[in-house]
Amino acid sequence: MKKKIRIPDTYVIIFFVVVFAAILTYLIPVGSFTMEKIQYATETGMKTRTVPVPGSFKYALNDLGQPLVQGVPIFAAGGDMSVTNYIFEGLVSGDKWGTAVGIIAFILITGGAFGIILKTKAVEAGILNMIKKTKGSEALLIPLVFLLFSLGGAVFGMGEEAIPFAMILIPIVVGMGYDSITGIFMCYISTQIGFATSWMNPFSVAIAQGVAGVPVLSGAMFRIVMWVFFTAFGIVYTMKYAKKIKANPELSISYETDKFFRDDFKADEAEDLEFKFGHKLVFLTIFLGMSWIVWGVVFHGYYLPEIAAQFTIMGVISGIIGVVFKLNNMNVNDIAISFRKGAEDLIGAAMVVGMAKGIVLVLGGVDAGTPTVLNTVLNSVAGILSHLHASISAIAMYFFQSVFNFFVVSGSGQAALTMPIMAPLSDLVGVPRQVAVLAFQLGDGFTNMFVPTSGILMAILGIAKIEWGVWAKQQIKFQGVLFVLGSIFMIIGVLTNFQ
Repeated sequence: MKKKIRIPDTYVIIFFVVVFAAILTYLIPVGSFTMEKIQYATETGMKTRTVPVPGSFKYALNDLGQPLVQGVPIFAAGGDMSVTNYIFEGLVSGDKWGTAVGIIAFILITGGAFGIILKTKAVEAGILNMIKKTKGSEALLIPLVFLLFSLGGAVFGMGEEAIPFAMILIPIVVGMGYDSITGIFMCYISTQIGFATSWMNPFSVAIAQGVAGVPVLSGAMFRIVMWVFFTAFGIVYTMKYAKKIKANPELSISYETDKFFRDDFKADEAEDLEFKFGHKLVFLTIFLGMSWIVWGVVFHGYYLPEIAAQFTIMGVISGIIGVVFKLNNMNVNDIAISFRKGAEDLIGAAMVVGMAKGIVLVLGGVDAGTPTVLNTVLNSVAGILSHLHASISAIAMYFFQSVFNFFVVSGSGQAALTMPIMAPLSDLVGVPRQVAVLAFQLGDGFTNMFVPTSGILMAILGIAKIEWGVWAKQQIKFQGVLFVLGSIFMIIGVLTNFQ
């Protein structure tokens, strides 16, 4: 009998990546760029960013005047970075606006808020009611939801907002006879396809174009065509996959972990859960809350702190409704208990965010003005690309941005770090700057679906109770297809001199 290969736990994978990163610090000298402030125009006015100056890279030197190799220590005192405190340093890094502290707080708060909502049993009652009313037409839900979420990714950079939707959608699609993978495609893969092919995303394409010296939000028609193509491809792929799983659920890689959702659904069916007025009020709260979030993000630039507060309000109101209408026999203490339980369910995903940030810190961080290994790698790649043909350079840029996203998953951060180097380089090799921006977009957005350093992905996998290694096994083929299709658009951009 053939022995089944056991896929390593996500924590194990990240640990070995940290070890590999630590080894690199003993082999690759550190370097930095001269930094400068630039201004670029946006729809809301002029923005300022500090970016590296092209061609300004220089190695840090040791006492002998040689390039400095700065190996990260195994242990360090005084709060300095070391291999053995990568988890702690990763968890406490950043601020409330992003990785890691902000994302971790956001994950735990939204997990808690939806823990309250799930306690009311409104989601389960709604699922049963919807399945009864849509018998035979459930498949229509897949293209509709995928399209809406892809549009959200394209228009306002929807990402973190997909986390609470996953808590609702995954149980729904499993209850309909599909699997949690289908749910993840509908509410997360869709957003990243929109994110990667956006013509107006303020958090990626607008910043990348501004930093690259390209008119902000230019080249929209090319990108809209690309968005339509990839969204249609994603819908067809998801529907074909979902049809296969519905015909034979045991083909799903998440069949075992989906047992949790199936058992819960069967219990609710046996209970013949009625969709009461109180449940409808909870759904109305969710709808109004989500509408408020979209309005705030699109028109007022709401981000993690504001959205976390909005989810807290949604959770508390849902809890009060649950107590008043005795949904699932809720009392006041159940609001606190279910909030705690919801946060507990996502603590593993929150830990991964800190661990993933630890990888970057071991390599010295992402400040282009501070001597780090990542800066040396960025400069070396730029040197290699300068000797390639235009079309090959374009694809190589796309590949590099895809790999670099493992270390810098922040779209705006990656744009500020790489675009000042890649944009002038594209001039040298005959690649339009607009195509260099495209390489960043596609490389950043598509690999967000795959890299274990993405806090949003890990949170959604945590909701679905799927290990990253299992997910990677399913994703690798899909990522390969996306890369080939993305490369074709890159070549078209070069050949048509996309401006």
